[in-house]
Amino acid sequence: MKVEIYSDVACPWCYIGKRRFERALAAFPGADQVEVVYRPYQLNPDAPAAAFPLQQYLAQRFGAQGAQMARQVTQTARAEGIAMNFDSALAANTLDAHRLLRLAEREFGAGVQQALKEKLLEAHFGQGADVGDAGVLETLAADAGMDGARVRGYLAGDEGRREVKDEIAQAQRLGITAVPTFVIDGRYAVQGAQPASAFLQVLEQVAGEAKESDASAGGGRCDEGSCAA
Repeated sequence: MKVEIYSDVACPWCYIGKRRFERALAAFPGADQVEVVYRPYQLNPDAPAAAFPLQQYLAQRFGAQGAQMARQVTQTARAEGIAMNFDSALAANTLDAHRLLRLAEREFGAGVQQALKEKLLEAHFGQGADVGDAGVLETLAADAGMDGARVRGYLAGDEGRREVKDEIAQAQRLGITAVPTFVIDGRYAVQGAQPASAFLQVLEQVAGEAKESDASAGGGRCDEGSCAA
């Protein structure tokens, strides 16, 4: 089973959804057969290269409701064991972070990509780090197990930039307009930071359907108490 998670580093619900999905996966008997890959999406592709206070961005976009939204999501995150600090968080362009996640998955493996995703989210929401800054990204990548020299050269150029933008455009063509969105085996889509129980139910349903499909397709013809290949 393959789960592709479309999300943005700048999305607090993506962080919450990640944690809830991981709890569901830990309770799923077939977890070792599930491949998890993160796919790019940018909520604000026009964000400037220079980071600025996230609270300022929320006020500009949502007005007085911005502060209330931040408080609500902080409380929800706390219940999932996530510490969010909107007072120190910075609004940043996340394109290079997505480029780095793409490199992690392609050259270092899904496990390293998952570790990097966690570090990016924690740095952005909990540590007030500028996740658009090459130096910050290089440090986080090294902490996740990536080669520093490779990351440094990669971020200094344009490698992966067009591919990430193409992937985002493809996601939009698939009808993905909000994140997080979890696409399972390319057929099932679950949108939003659903409760862990909902994710677990979907995983069990997809696994059950796969077993039924294998049984009907792989056993050949069966009748009168015997099966023929």
